[in-house]
Amino acid sequence: MKFFLDTADLKELREAKEMGFLDGVTTNPTLIARSGLPFDETIREICALCEGPVSAECVGASFNEMFEEGKTLAALANNVVVKVPLTREGLKTCRALTREGIRVNVTLCFTSLQALMAAKAGAAFISPFVGRLDDRGERGMEVVEQIRTIYDNYGLSTEVLVASIRHPIHVLDAALAGADISTMPFDTLTKMIQHPLTDLGVEAFLRDYQRIPKR
Repeated sequence: MKFFLDTADLKELREAKEMGFLDGVTTNPTLIARSGLPFDETIREICALCEGPVSAECVGASFNEMFEEGKTLAALANNVVVKVPLTREGLKTCRALTREGIRVNVTLCFTSLQALMAAKAGAAFISPFVGRLDDRGERGMEVVEQIRTIYDNYGLSTEVLVASIRHPIHVLDAALAGADISTMPFDTLTKMIQHPLTDLGVEAFLRDYQRIPKR
């Protein structure tokens, strides 16, 4: 499974890249606003740092707005993926941009039938928001499992990009469900590395090393 970071923080991205865990990036206007840099400049900086797909989000609501904005975003760098919402206008935009050779990430997906429609519209990625479903008392990962089954049943090539990840268990469940990608905050990535038994083991090794006679 590929690991994407859900951030616009260049420091976090550099650290993840150094560790070898930066397969791609997802962003949105909220994350970019936190960076304090202009929108286009931030996207270019991220794309220069990350060789994988970088999702940049449209903010328009109508087909015409999103289609023009999507073409502008795609022109920023070769690895830009245009994010559109799973609405009627978003699906129309997905189809039109795909026909232009532009990859699209259809986001804000909450049902497996929505995901099927996105795949039929030509989406390169589908982003089910598991955390937001869990927040409503629904089982978000069940939607991921359903999407994986449907896509496999019909040989659909759209990649399942699990989003709205709250904690490492979401990443584990996504991997067990056969998702292609998990996109997560940097904090979640670091939590996946840590375990108290690992820390205790390192401390024990260092302590025992100090006991070895030195010549």
